[in-house]
Amino acid sequence: MRWAVAWSVLAGLGAGVAGAQEPEGEAGAPGYCAFVRGVGDAESAVLLAPDVFGSAGVANAGDAGWSEGGPLGGPTPRFLVGVEYDFVGLYRGLSIRRRADAECERYRALSALQAAVKRGTDVGAEAALAARARVLEAALPEAGQLLASLRDEVKEGRATVEELNALQLRLDGLRSLAYETAKERERLAALPRPAERPLSTWLRDFRAADDRVEVESGSQRSASAWKVRLRGGYDELINVPQDVPLFGMLTVSYNLGNLWQPSANARAREGRRRLLEEDVAGVSQEVARLVRELRAGHSAEEARLREVSVLMTDLEGQLRELQAMETAKVRRYRDYLVLELARLRAEQAWLKTHVAELGRFLGEERP
Repeated sequence: MRWAVAWSVLAGLGAGVAGAQEPEGEAGAPGYCAFVRGVGDAESAVLLAPDVFGSAGVANAGDAGWSEGGPLGGPTPRFLVGVEYDFVGLYRGLSIRRRADAECERYRALSALQAAVKRGTDVGAEAALAARARVLEAALPEAGQLLASLRDEVKEGRATVEELNALQLRLDGLRSLAYETAKERERLAALPRPAERPLSTWLRDFRAADDRVEVESGSQRSASAWKVRLRGGYDELINVPQDVPLFGMLTVSYNLGNLWQPSANARAREGRRRLLEEDVAGVSQEVARLVRELRAGHSAEEARLREVSVLMTDLEGQLRELQAMETAKVRRYRDYLVLELARLRAEQAWLKTHVAELGRFLGEERP
């Protein structure tokens, strides 16, 4: 029958609209994202799809005729079936899915911020340790050769045991620093890696995603004041002649309470923004504390880097002057300068890389 075909087409169109926005899969997404998107799909499915309705009963119909005290027409069986679609439901359903996406992005940004807070002052240390390790790996072979040469001179009586012990202690200091560097790198390798983006960017993304969640929630509250429904189907009165047993109707309604919703939604949005800043146990407060600590360390390391650079310049100048002299005492002092410069180069490599990494991580925007 024609009405059955029409009903099937309308139902199919509504189901197609409901399934058009379904994601391909959540296998690679965090569990929280799969959860909120699944809930969003479940809630939006009944809003995006049409309602199918049917009824059967008895209605007064038939040939209209007046009889004193009698009803209009006579009891006639009535069968009605159709489809109803709410276009505001389409908007609300899509808004629910947008809110789920915003909650997912909020979770990603929040997770990155929490990982950075847990890593704390270790931020930037991995790259700085790698820079220090490269300097030490290049310096230790030369230092070992200096120690071996001095041992030979002690055996030949051209150097004292005290001089050998002093050089040995300095070399042991470099080797101990290399060992501590390797051990610290292994410890950091087992921890979650920090965000590759500046902290200010993650914080800005978190606040923006949280704001989008509230914006979508507010739009859903406002949309609930409207109803725009299209209703149509098959309506048959049994044993009553009908030219076209079909019906269609468009209904629009508006709740006047919507006039007060914009100001209330604005207060809710501003209150949510302030809540993020005021929550003493929230991530914003934790990030603020971490930023203060990192900025203090960043300033101190910048000052120390300047001091080390000046000292290295002075020692390098002394070393160039001593290389032209060949006395035994000058060689002992030159060996001392070589090892001291190796230690300072390792410290400079650490400071320069760590200062740069902290600056990149902190970004320009203060939270």
